[in-house]
Amino acid sequence: MADDTPLDQFRAVLAGTARAVADVPEVEVAWTADAPSQSGTNMRLPMPGRALPAAQVAEARGFADAMALRLRLHDEPLHNRGAPAEPLARACYDAIEQVRYEAAGSDGYAGMRGNLDAATTMRMASDPIARAARPEDVPLPSALAMLLREKLTGQPVPASAEVGTAMVRSWIEARAGADLVGLADVMGDQKAFQNLALEMLGHLDLTKSNDDADDGGDEDEGEQADDQDDDQPDASEDSADQQPSEIAGDTTEGDDEGEDQQDVERPEESADADMADEGEEGMLPTRPNRPWTDLPDSWEYKSFTTSFDEVVSATELCDEEELTRLRAYLDAQLKGLQGIVTRLANRLQRRLMAQQNRSWDFDQEEGLLDAARLARVVISPGHSLSYKIERDIQFKDTVVTLLIDNSGSMRGRPISIAAISADIMARTLERCGVKTEILGFTTRAWKGGQSREAWLAGGKPAHPGRLNDLRHIVYKKADEPWRRARKNLGLMMREGLLKENIDGEALLWAHTRLLARQEDRRILMVISDGAPVDDSTLSVNSAGYLEQHLRRVIDWIEKQSPVQLVAIGIGHDVTRYYRRAVTIMDVEQLGGTMVEQLAGLFEDD
Repeated sequence: MADDTPLDQFRAVLAGTARAVADVPEVEVAWTADAPSQSGTNMRLPMPGRALPAAQVAEARGFADAMALRLRLHDEPLHNRGAPAEPLARACYDAIEQVRYEAAGSDGYAGMRGNLDAATTMRMASDPIARAARPEDVPLPSALAMLLREKLTGQPVPASAEVGTAMVRSWIEARAGADLVGLADVMGDQKAFQNLALEMLGHLDLTKSNDDADDGGDEDEGEQADDQDDDQPDASEDSADQQPSEIAGDTTEGDDEGEDQQDVERPEESADADMADEGEEGMLPTRPNRPWTDLPDSWEYKSFTTSFDEVVSATELCDEEELTRLRAYLDAQLKGLQGIVTRLANRLQRRLMAQQNRSWDFDQEEGLLDAARLARVVISPGHSLSYKIERDIQFKDTVVTLLIDNSGSMRGRPISIAAISADIMARTLERCGVKTEILGFTTRAWKGGQSREAWLAGGKPAHPGRLNDLRHIVYKKADEPWRRARKNLGLMMREGLLKENIDGEALLWAHTRLLARQEDRRILMVISDGAPVDDSTLSVNSAGYLEQHLRRVIDWIEKQSPVQLVAIGIGHDVTRYYRRAVTIMDVEQLGGTMVEQLAGLFEDD
């Protein structure tokens, strides 16, 4: 159509190409700022910039080609029938099948090969393999897929994954080098490829043999562990001889897990975790609503380890180009809401500016001549001249911190509205001379991450305390101008960022940052959709462990701290935690509620 933008035209062409490659006329294409995904014939692809940069166009084409090839060359029932039961083996099995159909489809088509390379490069840049510092940090499915891709296509491993792959290359090739070569010979036959892939996973000790499965039993576990220890290589041997469980690491760690990697769990941990269902949707936290009386008086809070916690800026988790794309997606998603919140923010600005405006004392004996009262002197010459004196209204120097819950249950419209509302509040308050800091809190991983691994390695001591890796995010510093931090809020739209929430420690972190400020008035506003939840911590501590800590932190701040604390709960009653709080049931009310709560705090003085 004549009114279509270049981006719309590109999507139409992309959809037509995908239908032709897949040989499926029902294929539909949509843009997303999250990780690319496919559901049947519906494809959600990364949205390129308005100017259609060549690199972003290639990435979008690459993901579209990969999804189309899956529809054409991949037999899902056949794939599922042969899938191994072990979680790590299944993740490797899925990863190498994706390499197969992408390599088979791109064979002989240079353009498609280039697009798929661009998509792979983008995928690996956000994969945990790009951040691996030790062999045990390398996710085995990613490394295995990169080595197989190298054999099938001759393409080198992407630069971001090269170091991580090199750490485990010799270990994999020593056990499965011949299998990798053999897989190249049967690339076009999914059944033969599948059979050989299962043999390779057995050579890597990722699947159990039939004898092992028959011998399994609770009473024999100790003897089996002893037998396995006898077969282990000496600790002095090269890291290339490490066992697969050591090399796999926590493939759910990081903020950008792919769909295949989110279901991966370390084999030795799977029997102990007692967690929610596999997959990110299964791991979404359940909000507890326990009464205060359920919590023990003797409770004490601690962390098993803080070695893996991090405080990071948004720019450290996402490059500039992706932040720009995520911010554009956020703006496009909330066009209608932005105008409403802006009008409410302008009302807040008028109320604050009214408190800051200077006033006059009239009918003074000296000062500036009051021109408005000259008329009465003309009417009655006996009246003396009237003067006025300008008087300043004291307006406390103020800083506001917005602490936003970045947990998985905020996914979707709640986190979008929270991000845009915080953005508009920061802009409004800056115009009023009020400094604003925007912070977020979540965890680095589902199911405990490296903290839980350290606990398992330490013999699972009882009552370990908090058992997950904290991730506290600085979206905007108080002294940072709004224009410089504007794009950072788009990070909340990133797939994989939102995980679990440990509110008490996040509140203490934000509070400590506020106490270090010099302003006379310090305000902390918490935006959350419920109680603290971390499955790893709650599975090995008493019920209400995190909730009790949150209550104590709130009580201390409200009674002893100079910081003014206010909370907004989205669909969850936070008034039972915070003295000054409001609960909204419709997320569309968030912007207006933020305005009213902030205005109320200022006017209370």
